[in-house]
Amino acid sequence: MNTFAISRIALILPALLSSAAWSADNEQTMVISATPQVVSELDTPAAVSVVSGEDIRQATPQINLSESLASVPGLQVQNRQNYAQDLQLSIRGFGSRSTYGVRGIRLYVDGIPATMPDGQGQTSNIDLNSVDSVEVLRGPFSALYGNASGGVINVTTETGRQPTKIEASSYYGSYGSWRYGTKATGAVGDGTHAGDVDYNVSTTRFTTHGYRDRSAARKNLANARLGVRINDVSKLTLMFNSVDIKAQDPGGLTRDEWRDNPRQSPRAEQYNTRKTVKQTQAGLRYDYQAGAQDNISLTMYAGERETTQFQSIPRAPQLNPTHAGGVISLTRHYQGVDTRWTHKDEWLVPVTLTGGLNYENMSEQRKGYENFVMANGVPQYGQQGDLRRNERNLMWNLDPYLQTQWQLTSRLSLDAGVRYSSVWFDSNDRYITATNGDDSGEANYHKWLPAGSLQYALTDGWNLYAAAGRGFETPTINELSYRADGQSGLNFGLKPATSDTLEIGSKTRIGNGLLSAALFRTDTDNELVTATSSGGRTTYKNAGKTRRQGAELSFDQQFAGDWRAKVAWTYLDATYRSDDVCSDSDCQGNRIPGIARNMGFASLGYVPEDGWYAGADIRYLSNIAADDENTAIAPSWTVVGLNSGYKLNVGNWGMDLFARVDNLFDREYVGSVIVNESNGRYYEPAPGRNYGVGLSVAYRFE
Repeated sequence: MNTFAISRIALILPALLSSAAWSADNEQTMVISATPQVVSELDTPAAVSVVSGEDIRQATPQINLSESLASVPGLQVQNRQNYAQDLQLSIRGFGSRSTYGVRGIRLYVDGIPATMPDGQGQTSNIDLNSVDSVEVLRGPFSALYGNASGGVINVTTETGRQPTKIEASSYYGSYGSWRYGTKATGAVGDGTHAGDVDYNVSTTRFTTHGYRDRSAARKNLANARLGVRINDVSKLTLMFNSVDIKAQDPGGLTRDEWRDNPRQSPRAEQYNTRKTVKQTQAGLRYDYQAGAQDNISLTMYAGERETTQFQSIPRAPQLNPTHAGGVISLTRHYQGVDTRWTHKDEWLVPVTLTGGLNYENMSEQRKGYENFVMANGVPQYGQQGDLRRNERNLMWNLDPYLQTQWQLTSRLSLDAGVRYSSVWFDSNDRYITATNGDDSGEANYHKWLPAGSLQYALTDGWNLYAAAGRGFETPTINELSYRADGQSGLNFGLKPATSDTLEIGSKTRIGNGLLSAALFRTDTDNELVTATSSGGRTTYKNAGKTRRQGAELSFDQQFAGDWRAKVAWTYLDATYRSDDVCSDSDCQGNRIPGIARNMGFASLGYVPEDGWYAGADIRYLSNIAADDENTAIAPSWTVVGLNSGYKLNVGNWGMDLFARVDNLFDREYVGSVIVNESNGRYYEPAPGRNYGVGLSVAYRFE
């Protein structure tokens, strides 16, 4: 499909559908995203999608974000079926190359970054049991969030309200998966008077045997939010989060292994691969209304994350004197401050200014050990052996930013902003031998990140916008660690990837719903890719130019009372545009691995407030290249899910009982891929037909 044809669809389709009756009284979900003030999803001049906490918890296990974010166009979220490696997330192709955790996307939980200063993040501390909303921002305005912001996911916890409510919930599903938790929400006062307090406290435990062999996991999660109204113009909010994970790591499979037995994990048994994670963080936000035109906010946070991981690396490679071993031991301390001032004024036209300063800091102690001990001349794997790596790493950024909104006429508005992002790395190598040189070093990167948009309101319920922006992505500390030429020191030859994005879009209300369409193109210079992988060291290089272009369409509609339909479609053409990607072949024109060219979602549900409810959804993902050469391909797939349940409210009691089945037609498919896996073990299989039942019981103190 050519760009001209896509643009005609994006601009004409809302006009054709807007002939349906729309209600001026219908308010879309309120979000805070690219623009510097609270606006509706309809009025934001950027590609923004909002998924409410109620939708996230509607007949779902409430274990992973992948359950409920498939309706967001441009977002590819895959469950690896491996709780040692987190979900696989990418937005418009950014983050697709991550082999673990989340890369290239900025994640926030209650304003606290779940992405470290170098761009590496994780979703394991998100408590779906207490989420109020998840906002997904795509396109040019993502750049205003700084380094590695190819897209932004912002998770917000529910604010406690009267009356006090206590809820217990549980879910039991296939493969011994069991989640249970409790939540208490409430408030003293209505939140407008001095001394008023609101609170939300949630705890969850999840255990599973896992779909694959050696994929069992246990996860304990706690999340709390406490707000105190100090006086008429100020409020203090305390946030606390803790997660404790112990998970086996089944690893990837070759294509033959996947075809032969997708549930097998041939190396996990031998090496006892596993991972433990413990993270605790706390934050404090102060909001102050300085006058009728000014608001000030200050957010401070600090946390600690400890990780130990045993990998499936044979003894022979570890005998290489430069090998870092098969056990990773990592302790991270992170903290930050974000200050923000918002001013509204009238300078010939209404103007809103938001300025601020963001500081983030992380220090880590990284050690590597052999993953074996010798017994009678035979290696015993799965045990911590001799030290092979020991370094102290520091990363920090300091970013001033300014955002503005100008209401030029009653229908035309201009949004513009800029951020100056500075990122520093400092590595101090403490493991130096005669055959393993000093890999210490420092690196720093600086970049101006501008973004702007024009929006025109054709009617009160139909907006058109055009936006442009520049973002950048620095190497992570792992990518800087080693040089391709085998010399000691950081890989100072690596440059940050710089991306220029153009986007046009259209949003219109239709009945009790919203139709959104967007066209986009992102050109990237100095894309970061793998250079070498040998001797236990993986090095990286800049691969010249890439292009990501495509279209997004989403439609969310409530009709005939309690019926609701959702449709989302994404077309994404992501390719290398230079010939220096692959070391032994010409990869110019190849697809960027890990990215589906087409992605679709549709759901239909009957969701009354009480009584019986039911729903069905269908998900489609086209084939995915797993390596830069495009020689390994994960086939396309389509899966169907069904759910049904019953809600009952009697007096102060509420109950919700449901059952669901996923992959209804028992499709055998690859759920995610490990991009450029050096041993060809790219494939992470998804489960066949699986079932689950859930129950929640709540009591309101009225």
